[in-house]
Amino acid sequence: MQNMELIYQNMDNLVIHVQPGQNLQEAISSAPAGSTLSLAAGTWREKIVITTPGLTLRGEGMDKTRIVYDDYAKKTGADGKELVTFRTYTVAVCADGVTFSDLAIVNDALHPEEKGQEVALTVYGDAFTAENCLLSSTQDTLFAGPLPPDLIARYDGFLMDILRADKPCRQVYRQCRIEGTVDFIFGCADALFDRCEIRSVYDVRGHGYVAAPSHTAAQRRGFVFRECAFIRDPRVVDGIIYLARPWRDYGLCSFQDCTYDTHISPLGFDHWNGTERENTARFFETPAVPGRVDWCNRPARLPEG
Repeated sequence: MQNMELIYQNMDNLVIHVQPGQNLQEAISSAPAGSTLSLAAGTWREKIVITTPGLTLRGEGMDKTRIVYDDYAKKTGADGKELVTFRTYTVAVCADGVTFSDLAIVNDALHPEEKGQEVALTVYGDAFTAENCLLSSTQDTLFAGPLPPDLIARYDGFLMDILRADKPCRQVYRQCRIEGTVDFIFGCADALFDRCEIRSVYDVRGHGYVAAPSHTAAQRRGFVFRECAFIRDPRVVDGIIYLARPWRDYGLCSFQDCTYDTHISPLGFDHWNGTERENTARFFETPAVPGRVDWCNRPARLPEG
């Protein structure tokens, strides 16, 4: 691995130090399963795909080590087709047992009202952990895969097979900062957000939504926000951000002992325009907050069988 400094090696672990200016994708692709890449302070402007299981990417702090790219949904790709949401990631994790710590993953395309969705991190892996990380973009910052079943079918032949994985994806985000505007935490993962800062940033369109879950009726965990702080950019006004809206009928979210700035709508949740998903979505909040929609904290209608 050219220009990659080997720090130490034993039977269980291989640690590789990577400096800015070195090719990060090359380092990741060359690293053996179970190894650690120690990323120095600095910025890598690269689009990254991880397919090796058990890798750890460890930076020097979310404000020091950054991986940045600027793809967006309406951009034309090399195949002459628009990227759409699911090819805009800065980093895509397509392997199990991957861990990130003390780094930032950013999509800095900006202006989603013109460009469409702009994913920073896509995760199609099981047993994924991010700790003390910044995930930053605007619309659709974090895609916690897998895709809903209908999109797995729709994108056959368009997305790489590893971006259409139909598999359980358990994920943990611990003491991270996740920031965006619309549906900026979305997908079908069983994901725990533990003591995270969830930050709404300014959007010229005004209103916004934090989570857009698309879980199947069979899933029983969904997105769990535990002791998270929902904060805002000072330009985001009071009452215009919803905690969640169901991207698919049985989207599942629970909010446990969280704190909210006044940008969060008193209603809490939205049913998604043009649908009747208030009858099937599963949104829960403890302790209960007075004034929330009447379909919060009640059992959803699940399909028979």
